[in-house]
Amino acid sequence: MTNAQITIREKKLGLLIRDARLAERRSIKECADAIGIKPGLFRAYEEGRRSPSLPELETLVYYLKLPISQFWGKETKSDSSSPMDLEDTARLISLRQRMIGALLRQERNKVNMSIRHLATESGIKPARLTSYELGERAIPVPELESILTVMGSRVETFFDQNGPVGQWLNSQRALQKFVDLSPEMQDFVCQPVNRPYLELAMKLSDMSREKLRSVAEGLLDITL
Repeated sequence: MTNAQITIREKKLGLLIRDARLAERRSIKECADAIGIKPGLFRAYEEGRRSPSLPELETLVYYLKLPISQFWGKETKSDSSSPMDLEDTARLISLRQRMIGALLRQERNKVNMSIRHLATESGIKPARLTSYELGERAIPVPELESILTVMGSRVETFFDQNGPVGQWLNSQRALQKFVDLSPEMQDFVCQPVNRPYLELAMKLSDMSREKLRSVAEGLLDITL
């Protein structure tokens, strides 16, 4: 790499660092403190006048919760979905409140329980329960847990699944499941050459017991 190419790379890396910091709403001082350098030096990194070492870059992506590939790709953080602003958050909470109310009413009807009976068992007034079901009032978590306990349900079934928060939670759960695998299994999953085996395993997991038995018997006939 020539000196000119190094200079271009320094400028590009600086822009990516600044973009990542702003996308995560962190200050220069916060990021500098996170990797153990002075704010002035971090500013020089962003301006492309200096460049971080790989350990510094690794620590920065750990602090910002980013993949390190972010600094070798073509997409900036600002190109991807940005964090929700306050207006979006308020709208999401309002929508979820109505959805939870509808789910609560659906659950109550499923167990054939009247509002009055639910009020007696939970200690929450009927009018309050009605406002919860209509989505007119936010349900405090302890009261939601109490209501669901009376109906024999669990609060986990009410967690967001398809919204932006739910998608993020699902990705975190998927990541945790991967982390919980043994190092050998993680290495196997990450090898592109093993993808056909994983896809085959997924197809087999969707088969009924009878279909699996038929496949196994067919394999035995081939091998014998």
